[in-house]
Amino acid sequence: MDERPFIRMDDFLKLVGLVKSGGEAKYLIQHGQVTLNGEVETRRSKKLYAGDVVALGEYEATVELQD
Repeated sequence: MDERPFIRMDDFLKLVGLVKSGGEAKYLIQHGQVTLNGEVETRRSKKLYAGDVVALGEYEATVELQD
């Protein structure tokens, strides 16, 4: 079982300001507008770990988490 710290995809998008609400995150993720490490990700509850790269349009953010 992976015990590294993580953040959910929808929470991360809100945290870094790429979306304004959970509803907006849900819509964009489910409609294939968000990529994770270069691949389309359609699960809003996908666990992200340090070093993962999330992109929405021209914007890109790298996950940085503390233990």
